[in-house]
Amino acid sequence: MENVDAMSDIEKIQLFDSKKIRTVWVEKEEKWYFAIEDVVEALTESRDPKQYVKRMKLRDPELAKGWVQIVPLLTIMTEGGPQKMRCANLEGMFRIIQSIPSKKAEPIKVWMAQVAAERINQAIDPERSIDQAIADYRRLGYSEAWINQRIKTIEIRKGLTDEWKRGGVTKEVDFAFLTDLMSKTWSGMTTCEYKRYKGLTKENLRDNMTNMELLLNALAEETATEISKQRDPEGLAENAGIAKEGAEVAKSARKEVEKRLGRSVVSPEKAIDHIQSLEELPFSKPDEQ
Repeated sequence: MENVDAMSDIEKIQLFDSKKIRTVWVEKEEKWYFAIEDVVEALTESRDPKQYVKRMKLRDPELAKGWVQIVPLLTIMTEGGPQKMRCANLEGMFRIIQSIPSKKAEPIKVWMAQVAAERINQAIDPERSIDQAIADYRRLGYSEAWINQRIKTIEIRKGLTDEWKRGGVTKEVDFAFLTDLMSKTWSGMTTCEYKRYKGLTKENLRDNMTNMELLLNALAEETATEISKQRDPEGLAENAGIAKEGAEVAKSARKEVEKRLGRSVVSPEKAIDHIQSLEELPFSKPDEQ
């Protein structure tokens, strides 16, 4: 639900068990943040969520230690206008929920435990992760051809990131830099620019690529991987040079395809534009199971 008079495009009122949770989208991090007072009030029905938070921090000294990092002050629209409020992203919110002894919080805690157990199982047996991804894509209505291609691109991406690690790239910010460099080179847009072009926010970019976009991105990454295996780069600079080379190959392929098609293959289409209709899905609707 969106209050268009008071909220911007990235600040929306969300419903949480019939309670309004104010949120704000942080573009730089590409993450939603939730007003902690609203979350606490929704889960505890406390008349004074600020006092509840104070008592919660006293009960959980470890939470109190990292409080400022978990819940930064962000500007959120309220009925009285913009205000600075303590907010947390999903990870932070889940950490706080762990410290709330409320019946309403129990289903979320159980779900969190189930997710954690599944992630551990997938780490032990990576094939389970792939099987789960395939099941999720099918549930969402992607075609079998698209799913097969997407799973292959995951394998190719893993091969490239392994090469980057072997070449001494370990920081998350450096992985993001190399990914942006490749995307900008072959498509003309960084990851963030590409997502905005498709009208995405939190959604995964690759999950919203067309078959042709997936192919070109995979060509860039597979080429960079093979060049890296031959040259054994060391450090960010050398890896960046190879990443750009791989992306240049995909750029050349893109230009050739566009020349023959007479149109751009970098598309504003999103997943919803090429997912099958419900009637075509190869499984029953939830209420029919």
